[in-house]
Amino acid sequence: MAIIKPFKALRPPVALAEKVAALPYDVMNTEEARAMAAFNRYSFLHVSRPEIDLPSEIDIHSEPVYEKGRDNLSTFVSEGVLVQDSADSYYIYRQIMGAVVQTGLVVCSGVDDYQQGIIKKHELTRADKEEDRVRHIDVLDANDEPVFYTYRHDSEIDALMKSASSGTPEYDFTTDDKVRHTLWVVNSRELIDSFTSAFARIPTLYVADGHHRSAAASRVRDLRRDANQQQTGSEEYNYFLTVIFPDSELNIMPYNRAVKDLNGHTVAEFMAHVSRCFEVTPLAGRPEINESHKFGMYLASRWYELSAREESFDSSDPVGSLDVSILQNNILSPVLGIRNPRTDQRIHFVGGIRGDGELEQLVESGEYEVAFSLYHTTIDELMKLADVDKIMPPKSTWFEPKLRSGLFVHLLS
Repeated sequence: MAIIKPFKALRPPVALAEKVAALPYDVMNTEEARAMAAFNRYSFLHVSRPEIDLPSEIDIHSEPVYEKGRDNLSTFVSEGVLVQDSADSYYIYRQIMGAVVQTGLVVCSGVDDYQQGIIKKHELTRADKEEDRVRHIDVLDANDEPVFYTYRHDSEIDALMKSASSGTPEYDFTTDDKVRHTLWVVNSRELIDSFTSAFARIPTLYVADGHHRSAAASRVRDLRRDANQQQTGSEEYNYFLTVIFPDSELNIMPYNRAVKDLNGHTVAEFMAHVSRCFEVTPLAGRPEINESHKFGMYLASRWYELSAREESFDSSDPVGSLDVSILQNNILSPVLGIRNPRTDQRIHFVGGIRGDGELEQLVESGEYEVAFSLYHTTIDELMKLADVDKIMPPKSTWFEPKLRSGLFVHLLS
């Protein structure tokens, strides 16, 4: 059973919600974050990417950066940019991006559920990124950005969501990327109890986006539990901020790849290696990848379509037959020498929302030699693999639209 609980969110007044709301910390680099927040002192990036308020030469993983995040959060609270609700509540968060409509419940999930496997993951974490989130959350004393979870949709929860979102929303605004964000506060005791009971029947939650934040929340809980001789289990640090969406509403995009060099091969040698496992078709323009086991490849200022040969993967292997695995096992590892994509600095992962134009730009800049576009992993593949405790290759999924940060913060003490 999935244990969820309401909480007193720290969140912006209605008039400031649109100004505070920011993209997640990990979808942009420091320079992009500086530009996004340059003329907006209310942007939550001042908390989630606090290095933007420090000299450009600073190490973004140094203690002054984490302390700046804590100080900026404190300033937001003291100035009324963020105000804590007086009553424990759930929150309904809806995003509309074109034809995509996804409505999730904002809750606190239990660290115990994560550690006991009721919350299932499908990716491993990188040690450096996990450590960064541990330090950020611990110094901040808050879960400032939610984890994105999913579950197999349930008719009772669907009905509760419809009922709870039937009134006037607390927030309703559209961001520059044309995504509409709507939030309702659920503070009715009856509705809160109904949601809690309904999710208690859900056997499994799945991490969709936020493996590092989940792992970091778990580690922070353990650090604080071990330091607290009066531990009761009800402390806020035993829970962490999540938004839970039904699987039927999620939109997954591909997670593309770019590699800095051809591992010592000439273009002709590299193409010969690729041709052994893929049928290669030169294209006049950009590829249209609309089925699995097909890839786009941008090399030497030209696009190619790659179709995986039957012998290049085992169709009975649920992990090995994923497109990200086919690419890894036939090109990235044996030909380009990317043995561990979790740690190799020669590979760069590009969210599908950025499009093929981003891949072209990376290669044409001279910083990268080759780029690959993929077909997206499906939510059904994700959940089936997680159910049997299988792990996908890193960066297998890109969910869009992204949750906005700053609309709700969970304080740990």
